[in-house]
Amino acid sequence: MKSLPRLAVLLATTLIPSASYAAEAGVDRLGKALPAWSALPFVGILLSIALFPLFAPHFWHRHYPKVAAAWALVLLIPFVLVFNGPALHEVAHMAIIDYIPFIILLASLFTIGGGIYIGGTLRGAPATNLGILVIGTLLASWIGTTGAAMLLIRPLLRANRERRHKVHTVVFFIFLVANVGGCLTPLGDPPLFLGFLHGVPFFWTLTLWKEMLLVAAILLSVYFALDTYFWRKEDVLVRQGTGAREPLRIEGWHNLFFLAGVLAGVIGSGILHLGEVTILGVQQHVQNLLRDALLVTMLALSWLTTSKSTRQANEFTWEPIREVAILFAGIFATIIPPLTMLRAGESGELAFVIRTVHDPGSFFWATGLLSSFLDNAPTYLTFLSTSLGRLWPGLPEKAAILQLIEHNNAYLQAIACGAVFMGANTYIGNAPNFMIKSIAEEAGVKMPSFFGYIVRYTVPFLIPAFVLIDLVFFE
Repeated sequence: MKSLPRLAVLLATTLIPSASYAAEAGVDRLGKALPAWSALPFVGILLSIALFPLFAPHFWHRHYPKVAAAWALVLLIPFVLVFNGPALHEVAHMAIIDYIPFIILLASLFTIGGGIYIGGTLRGAPATNLGILVIGTLLASWIGTTGAAMLLIRPLLRANRERRHKVHTVVFFIFLVANVGGCLTPLGDPPLFLGFLHGVPFFWTLTLWKEMLLVAAILLSVYFALDTYFWRKEDVLVRQGTGAREPLRIEGWHNLFFLAGVLAGVIGSGILHLGEVTILGVQQHVQNLLRDALLVTMLALSWLTTSKSTRQANEFTWEPIREVAILFAGIFATIIPPLTMLRAGESGELAFVIRTVHDPGSFFWATGLLSSFLDNAPTYLTFLSTSLGRLWPGLPEKAAILQLIEHNNAYLQAIACGAVFMGANTYIGNAPNFMIKSIAEEAGVKMPSFFGYIVRYTVPFLIPAFVLIDLVFFE
């Protein structure tokens, strides 16, 4: 941690030669002025998330807010001092347009989902677990990956409480419910919602059903075989089940109305056009502000009207959303230079990334691999803009998107699938991943480390499925 101030000085020293250029160019040219060094704090926070829980878990649990703040400040202080107005604008834009709505949506779905308790006896047999994964995958596109995950993760954990082998079940839940299942509507995953706001028709995402069906079928089949193998290794008493069986029941069902309110707010913000207001120099749509106000209202009503006993039965705590809010604040702050350089295309220091994308297959892998470590929503927009610039330069964005869909639909399908599917590659690829991990660990499940997740699950199970998707749809 003592080396962080030195890194800040080094960053400031490296950034200074580009400062005069940035001052003249303004925000639009900032990506051309930033050096590759400015991505170091982002790399640092990712490595911290990956390594501290593995090598210093007690330190991380107590001090992760300080670590996230340190990496954010080591970037923001020299960034703002050197680039002044353009840097402040980028920070404000990230906070107002991306981070605050992102956290409001997650917090509302987390709170409302945590107020719905599915009680009764569920036994974590392979068929039961498979059924929960199928239901969650189907729900994710319609109530969001966060909503589906928060609704079903706790019943899944309770059903498998007596099992010794259950980590794989939580991981495949992340794969399917928190990621793959969200690709059929703009409500499912943030990248698709941003695409909807930028002009992609609402029902266009239904064209991704073949890709989703293939990935889901592969992962569900592999999961069922894997869970059946581990089920046979469980104790006989666990497999037979003990104790009286209780009928299934739902408590806090009125939260479904609040969930409907969240969905109405999200849909309305994409349909209504109520003008713009300026907040700290950033243009924000009035309908987006009304959406966020409605979501906060739904959150508050859920909290006030749901009994404490229901939340206690659901083992509800604020720690998972607190951890996500803090860590993603650091990620969103330090991600500004990499995304800004990517938006600059071949004129930025990350031009080598842009040059690798030239056909649907390369867009699928570039979008997906960057979405695994960057936030998948701005990554989706970056490669959407890249495809429009390559294929329909000079056209207004909405007109270019319609031309892209009509004449080069595979490009947009590849970008959408890469962003949504490969968000499952790491814990930080999509926000629900981290919340599920945190909830599972609170329930006593020993989840794999950052790298353990990638090595034990992403590489052997996800990557082969994505290679097949590429060969079938994007070659």
